[in-house]
Amino acid sequence: MMTDLEPSDIVARDHWVEHPQGRLYARVWTPAARESASAAVAPIVLLHDSLGCVELWRDFPAQLCAATGRRVIAYDRLGFGRSDARVAPPALDFIADEAQTFFPVLRAQLGFQRFIAFGHSVGGGMAVYCAAAFGDDCVALITESAQAFPEERTLAGVAEAKEQFKGEAQFGRLVRYHGDKARWVLDAWTETWLHPEHASWSLAPVLPQVRCPLLAIHGEHDEYGSSRHPETIAGLCAGPSRLAIMPDTYHVPHRERPAEVLELVAAFIAQLDA
Repeated sequence: MMTDLEPSDIVARDHWVEHPQGRLYARVWTPAARESASAAVAPIVLLHDSLGCVELWRDFPAQLCAATGRRVIAYDRLGFGRSDARVAPPALDFIADEAQTFFPVLRAQLGFQRFIAFGHSVGGGMAVYCAAAFGDDCVALITESAQAFPEERTLAGVAEAKEQFKGEAQFGRLVRYHGDKARWVLDAWTETWLHPEHASWSLAPVLPQVRCPLLAIHGEHDEYGSSRHPETIAGLCAGPSRLAIMPDTYHVPHRERPAEVLELVAAFIAQLDA
């Protein structure tokens, strides 16, 4: 169910989250005329993909806020976008670590307890871990183009992208959003996913700990994973689940088919009671 709000009705505010490992940049979108009411319901927290950041969500958070009437929170993971840099490469358990090390600090400093976790690509795996770790407070989980394990298609897509980013123009796009951190961002993605020890990684052990309602969105032609990924996520989660395979869609449904994704998400969220 869509609201009668427009993106022009939404106010965006920037925040800095202090963490022992470095500052995190966050932005919060709120319906201006419903600010007090929206503060009483669980916000939607967006977790970005392997090369993403707040800016790369573009206008989707404002549209999502308008469509649902809820606050939307997005943040740059440490090492990405406007957040502080990281020197060491991410550990192989970096997907679980995001939920354990950074998400609790984000919740504390931005002042929310209950939440809806919405993750794109690797952010979907992080959203799964957040939903599992904070089961009493996670109202719902939305995964979009999430990977549940390193499928052959996933690794082939990462390897192909690694070659493409050797080009100056392609790498320059990363610099535009990540500045001096661009090389770290790229290596954190490609070298972690292509590392031999990452081959055994899977969401399977954590998925049964997710008890909240789930919406798993996936593009029919996703170049980083087949429909086995959302099917695995929906099949192993302990709560009620809905699977949405979008035809003629690739890895970024919210950019390729924003109206359809917004309608899916708004209808899913409208059924919640918090």
